[in-house]
Amino acid sequence: MSAPPGALTLLDEIARVGRSAQTGGYRRFAWTAADHVLREWFAARASGLGLEVTEDRVGNQWAWWGDPDADGPGVVTGSHLDSVPDGGAYDGPLGVASSLAAVARLRAEGFEPARPVAVANFVDEEGARFGVACAGSRVLTGAMSAEHALGLRDADGVSAAEALRAAGRDPAAVGRDDETLARVATFVELHVEQGRHLADTPHAVAVGSSIWPHGRWRFDLEGEANHAGTTRLVDRRDPMLDLAALVLAAREVAEATGCVATVGKVAVLPNGVNAIPSSVTGWLDARGPDEDAVRALVPELERRLGVAATTESFTADTRFDPDLAARLAALLGGVPVIGTGAGHDAGVLATHGVPTAMLFVRNPTGVSHSPAEHAEADDCEAGVDALVDVLRELAGPAAARPGAGPGRVS
Repeated sequence: MSAPPGALTLLDEIARVGRSAQTGGYRRFAWTAADHVLREWFAARASGLGLEVTEDRVGNQWAWWGDPDADGPGVVTGSHLDSVPDGGAYDGPLGVASSLAAVARLRAEGFEPARPVAVANFVDEEGARFGVACAGSRVLTGAMSAEHALGLRDADGVSAAEALRAAGRDPAAVGRDDETLARVATFVELHVEQGRHLADTPHAVAVGSSIWPHGRWRFDLEGEANHAGTTRLVDRRDPMLDLAALVLAAREVAEATGCVATVGKVAVLPNGVNAIPSSVTGWLDARGPDEDAVRALVPELERRLGVAATTESFTADTRFDPDLAARLAALLGGVPVIGTGAGHDAGVLATHGVPTAMLFVRNPTGVSHSPAEHAEADDCEAGVDALVDVLRELAGPAAARPGAGPGRVS
């Protein structure tokens, strides 16, 4: 019998999917050909482990070891396989691959879970195509309505509903799925660290405590299209100047309030090198440890620019189950418990009554959302080791005893 695959072996199997030959980064967007290949890979790998693969009303994939309908809600782990534009190989996929590797090892060891175990692959976590992060978990939980989600459009004007039809799916089936949520007793998401809290410590793994409040806003800046060579400067209404003011003001206000803010996406019309734009749209991402400060940042920018922003998403300060975090940190030998400025599906589930935890795998440079994103092989395997211990703890025979587990696990 061959040894169960490690996380990096599984990542190698999908290393070419959606990868740009020019940048080396990944473009794995929801309901595209690359996304389809990844979903098929997940289903095949999970089925090969003897897991039953199902989908919820949103298209999130669940690979079950045991029957949550017959045996009660289970312990779920996993993450996502989609990427930001030119993202790295680890953000999301490391969590999925590590979860499959952990389940493969437990099955090879003859472990018999006392409650069902599942690996999840959430769809459209990054929001790279339609602009709203964690769309799969937001619609699943009802945090975002199906109507709102289906009406979102990508850069080519294609709506999410149209993209689903093109992928052979029925948009009318999309919606909150309480039946699926009821099958989840506890969710533990493993993720590469985004930042370098662990880089200067002896620890390869940490446990998550919280996710900073964060939001995305759209600034629509209007101007007047005109000739770039014949229009006097005094006669120009150039919205690119407003965009520049927005970028600089966002940095200034963020520094003053202890937040971070980035204008990372821009759309320019008509986008000609010799044309003054008629309009420019800039998307702002802002986050910080203090929710009041994050919420106050955008009104200050609106005041300075004289332009009203449109809120596309906002997630309040999210705390993971503190008892579960402490329990897992102790189980793993006293590893650090840290917060993060990055959003995750785990955060969405945590705000909707699911006892949730996160494990972070050390990132030596802290770089993420970039082709340079990296984690050392030994640290990745340490993450699998930690996840094996966590699943054994939460789904093992001891977990079936009254009072033995966190939240809905007990």
